[in-house]
Amino acid sequence: MCRNIHVLHNLEPATTSEEVRAAALQYVRKVSGSARPSQANQAAFDRAVEEIAHATEHLLAELVTTAPPKDREVLAAQARARAAVRYGR
Repeated sequence: MCRNIHVLHNLEPATTSEEVRAAALQYVRKVSGSARPSQANQAAFDRAVEEIAHATEHLLAELVTTAPPKDREVLAAQARARAAVRYGR
């Protein structure tokens, strides 16, 4: 999985629409192989981002869990620790 796409389900505070759109954008960039589409492909690129963000919002709204929400600060600290090991910091 792309390292820039993070877990969005069951977080405290709740996931925002901006986070969902950012994940959709990363997904479309990864799948298309392009960080910036050409003018000819811009409309298709933007439409794909919006459709994926929309589908993601629906998915997150329908998921059910009994687990307690994950703390964003704890997740961020874990990510920093993994990066430190990965990059030798």
